[in-house]
Amino acid sequence: MSLKQRWLLPEGIDELLPEQAAQLEQLRRQLLDMMQSWGYQLVFPPLVEYLDSLLTGTAKTLDLQTFKLTDQMSGRLMGIRADMTPQVARIAAHTLRNKEGVQRLCYIGNVLQTLPQGGTSRNPIQLGAEIYGHRGPASDIEILQLMTEVLATAGITSDLLLDLGHVGIYRGLAEYAGLNAEQEEELFSALQRKALPEIETLLTQYSLSLDAYQMLLALAELNGDVSVLVKAKQVLANAPESVQSALASLQTVAEMTAERLPELTLNFDLSELRGYHYHTGVVFAAYQAGSANAIAMGGRYDDIGEDFGHAQPATGFSLDMKTLLTQLTHVEEARKPIYKSWSDKDEDIRSVQSLREQGEIVIYQLTDSE
Repeated sequence: MSLKQRWLLPEGIDELLPEQAAQLEQLRRQLLDMMQSWGYQLVFPPLVEYLDSLLTGTAKTLDLQTFKLTDQMSGRLMGIRADMTPQVARIAAHTLRNKEGVQRLCYIGNVLQTLPQGGTSRNPIQLGAEIYGHRGPASDIEILQLMTEVLATAGITSDLLLDLGHVGIYRGLAEYAGLNAEQEEELFSALQRKALPEIETLLTQYSLSLDAYQMLLALAELNGDVSVLVKAKQVLANAPESVQSALASLQTVAEMTAERLPELTLNFDLSELRGYHYHTGVVFAAYQAGSANAIAMGGRYDDIGEDFGHAQPATGFSLDMKTLLTQLTHVEEARKPIYKSWSDKDEDIRSVQSLREQGEIVIYQLTDSE
């Protein structure tokens, strides 16, 4: 390997240089202070955990994204976290399980992923917030408001699109149609790609009832503004109660979001199943106009703590701070440093200390430097 190649970083692994690092640290402080003012308590999960804990329950879907290594002390297999959300759920369900009432937790830290997600970094800096112990739409709205406030703090205040869906709709229809696990996964994949000819072919192969066929076929095209929910009630009129309940929940969240966050543009996509194997209710993603990549996403994932012995409802969101950093519209100019000649005199030392206490940047000019 040549000398030049030794300093190459792995593909998808990046670093922040002084100016970017200073901007990110300033933003980190602002966001954590803001979330804590809302009552969210900061936690720091470990970078690595035993694999059977890290990939418990719905977190099993992170298996392929998780780097694995052997603990030299115990001989057990460990994983480097690819997502902090399951770790925070473990803390809420196990370590903090004796705390009564609703819990609000926030977090920030590096995660490492085997493959980039949507063309992004493999070592993002994840920030997020979660509410545990509340099942109603009020907690969904609070999380949406907090996410919007976080984005506004980073200067993203206009041209923001919020994409809303509910995984219970497809899950209920798949059960109603009697799809087996393989068929459900196969159709799920086609729906994500909005591949209508493939969807029609698959539904025909499954030999479904006419009702089930028509409703699942219509799902891919139930996408648009709030009028989509009205159309969905008509198209899915014969769907089971679980689907009707999911539609009603989505309608409630839509109405409350329009009232509390009128500046947002809302889009409803009933076949958008991001996090389908993880989430249980309303799911959402925030986009800037003209961008295909979400800048923040989240949703409801009830009973998350069941595998840790304490099932409880939960909802939350997360984002990559590095992505957010690229969206900053206002960056404060760095304070110009004050240069002082190196001195051992008490008055000079006190002068430098006083300036630094006032917030100034003071740099000694070392005697052997130019």
